[in-house]
Amino acid sequence: MVSVLRVHLPSEIPIVGCELTPYVVLKRLDGSASTEDVNEASPVDGCFLRYRWYRIQSDKKVQVCSIHPTEQATLQCLGCVKAKIPISKSYHCSPKCFSDAWQHHRALHDRATSAVNENGTEEEELFGRFNSSGSGALNSGLSGSTSNVAQSPSMNNGTTTPSYPAIITERSGGETWFEVARTKTYTPTADDIGHVLKFECVPVDVETRIPVGSSFPYFTSRVIPAPSPSPRRLIPVGDVMAHLDSDGRAASSGTFTVLSYNILSDVYATNELYSYCPSWALSWPYRRQNLLREIVGYHADILCLQEVQSDHFEEFFAPELDKHGYQALYKKKTAEVYNGSPYAIDGCATFFRRDRFSHVKKYEVEFNKAAQSLTEAVIPTAQKKNALNRLLKDNIALIVVLEAKFSNQGADAPGKRQLLCVANTHINVHHDLKDVKLWQVHTLLKGLEKIAVSADIPMLVCGDFNSVPGSSPHALLAMGKVDPMHPELAVDPLGILRPASKLTHQLPLVSAYSSFVRMAPDQHRRRMDPTTNEPLFTNCTRDFIGTLDYIFYTADSLMVDSLLELLDEDSLRKDTALPSPEWSSDHIALLAGFRCVPRSRR
Repeated sequence: MVSVLRVHLPSEIPIVGCELTPYVVLKRLDGSASTEDVNEASPVDGCFLRYRWYRIQSDKKVQVCSIHPTEQATLQCLGCVKAKIPISKSYHCSPKCFSDAWQHHRALHDRATSAVNENGTEEEELFGRFNSSGSGALNSGLSGSTSNVAQSPSMNNGTTTPSYPAIITERSGGETWFEVARTKTYTPTADDIGHVLKFECVPVDVETRIPVGSSFPYFTSRVIPAPSPSPRRLIPVGDVMAHLDSDGRAASSGTFTVLSYNILSDVYATNELYSYCPSWALSWPYRRQNLLREIVGYHADILCLQEVQSDHFEEFFAPELDKHGYQALYKKKTAEVYNGSPYAIDGCATFFRRDRFSHVKKYEVEFNKAAQSLTEAVIPTAQKKNALNRLLKDNIALIVVLEAKFSNQGADAPGKRQLLCVANTHINVHHDLKDVKLWQVHTLLKGLEKIAVSADIPMLVCGDFNSVPGSSPHALLAMGKVDPMHPELAVDPLGILRPASKLTHQLPLVSAYSSFVRMAPDQHRRRMDPTTNEPLFTNCTRDFIGTLDYIFYTADSLMVDSLLELLDEDSLRKDTALPSPEWSSDHIALLAGFRCVPRSRR
């Protein structure tokens, strides 16, 4: 007979939409321990495990604090209800909690007002998909802005109801137990918010169907709603009104949007590096769902993701984004990172909408191969080993040529194919290897130049370049050359950057977000650095805040139509770094809308 020794969950805080998978340790007849699942089809020692999940629901409805989701709410902001801000953001556990969060909270009200003033009915589009039902009776509270929390209908955050019908199993002491699942795993729903879950597993005799041991219960803390960040809007830039029809939609089919996002690989998302982020918000089961919601919510035509683990690509992102109409291409790095048990490899993943583009060609750039060729050609034999140790950093780039299923060429080129080249890369991170960063970027650009020579094709260069504005890699990308007096050129122990005159390229690249400085409203220009024409930050941790991510485009063949608004101090809670419960990466996503320039106008 088997018996249950121990049960625990990776995170004790259950979140709506995030699958709970208990870790069950069994003791077998021979005294050995096992963590394998023992189901009815594969019994062990004549037994299998029966699983049950219950929701323990008090007669009194419990709401949770939007700032401290493990605490019960006592206050509700009346202004949020009137402004139709997601109702889960209106709850606070104490007056002090509300007061401390007021600076950030007031920004939510300002954004809601701005959305109405600027976009009219767009408010429903911005906030509707995050809204929850039910608000309860409103009484006087903090300066007339809050109310005491009253009983209200259960909130609905967009999750579907469980397919397994809830069964009332017991009522006692003011509590009701609802049986919600008979599987080992369970995904909490909106109905579970504010309630404790109970997991039971018991060995059952495979022949008699009678339990042969005592049940092993495990109780969670209260279920919390999945924190959702305030939606980021797509801001028109340039003379966009000239391209809109009477309904405000793009009049030409030659427009598309591109997202670039370093999603923070799970192997790097450790409690040691991000100790300020709650462990439940750092767990992959939570982050993957939060990231997917965010990415899908942008509705981009092309997605360039970095730090995508190979197993997560195959098991999660590729199949999940396929459901949303995306085709996937992937290139992993050329080395593995040991993360405790299996080896994990991250890489770059490019997705595109099948109804907007088709795949023409794929190029894989392995900087290690280029380093080996360079070393063989120019490095003296005695220095080859040291050169390879410095240059072999396993970074890669994925270049994809797509054909648009739309045309913007006009009558001068009927039936002409509209091709697009999209480069997605993740450049080396080490601060003391500035020569390697620059060499990798230069190698990528030279490869793109060869593609440009072979075809008249618009180009996008997206990714995490691990290089701040003003650095030599950024200068090469944005200016087409590096000043010979640039201080970073002084660090060149292998002599691979000499002469500086060779550090050039002929692609007319421009940073998409530089359009914000020239053409965006004042509130968006304030989130830009006027000296570099780049965002103030795209990466925000306790140890670093700055811009590392970019979307570059060839300005002779593409025009920027719109840009995803940037985050600022009001968008992030005071003293908060990334990742956080709301934002599941230490980077922020960049998204740009483009229009193809007809060949007749080039």
